Amino acid sequence: MKTGIVIISGPSGVGKTTLYKRLLAEFPERLAFSVSATTRKPRPGEVHGVDYYFYTREDFEKAKENGEFAEWAEVYGNYYGTLKSELEQIMSEGKTALLDVDVQGGMSIKKAFPEAFLVFIKPPSIEELRKRIQKRCSDDPETIERRLKQASEEMKKADFYSVQIENRDLEEAYQYLKSVLSTYLF
Repeated sequence: MKTGIVIISGPSGVGKTTLYKRLLAEFPERLAFSVSATTRKPRPGEVHGVDYYFYTREDFEKAKENGEFAEWAEVYGNYYGTLKSELEQIMSEGKTALLDVDVQGGMSIKKAFPEAFLVFIKPPSIEELRKRIQKRCSDDPETIERRLKQASEEMKKADFYSVQIENRDLEEAYQYLKSVLSTYLF
């Protein structure tokens, strides 16, 4: 079994979380989720240290200054970052680190870790993505429009990724993701 880094990116609402959680459930001996740090407020049901490390803006900036992040970015007015200590811990356990980061973060990680394998999850269309985001009900109309604009920008950078997977049907997308990663992981 190989160790390394697998990055899953894609627009907000495309199904990244569902896909990576299935991977983790099926391959717990090979994969471990790299919990990101953020300054955004927790959504209902999110747990500190499981879904994210929730930082104050001041604490996040202090961690940045101390060089604690492998990458960080400001997205939608909040900071997000990948802690070096998370990646080191996962790989020291002989596992592959699975990251859910935005395109900017994915590109930064790839520059720092050229062996990283990048997967871009894309929606069938912007209109379908709009429906998915609206169904999630956690965003106001202005935020939805901002996310859709960001999605269009992110999709322009998808060619930077090792592979692109269209999430039209969740089961098909998962099976394809699993087959692609089996080559990288085994």
